[in-house]
Amino acid sequence: MTTWNEYKKTITAFTPEELSVMDMLTELQAERIRRGVSQRDFSDKIGMKQPQLAKIERMDSMPTLGTLTRYAAGLGLQLKLTASV
Repeated sequence: MTTWNEYKKTITAFTPEELSVMDMLTELQAERIRRGVSQRDFSDKIGMKQPQLAKIERMDSMPTLGTLTRYAAGLGLQLKLTASV
């Protein structure tokens, strides 16, 4: 099975910024799963409908920074943004 880190090396249709968002979402989703929290329970916790969460986790929809922050907060985590120039 191909891992996300292997697969993302083949992707050329996304900007580096979009790939950063996908990386963050992948890490957050993996943490949700490690904790054994279902999509339904988690979507209820963060005030989102389960189909909307599923769409984001499938990456059918690019989440906003606000959505990622809400996701992280639902896990008791905080996002840390860094800038590079």
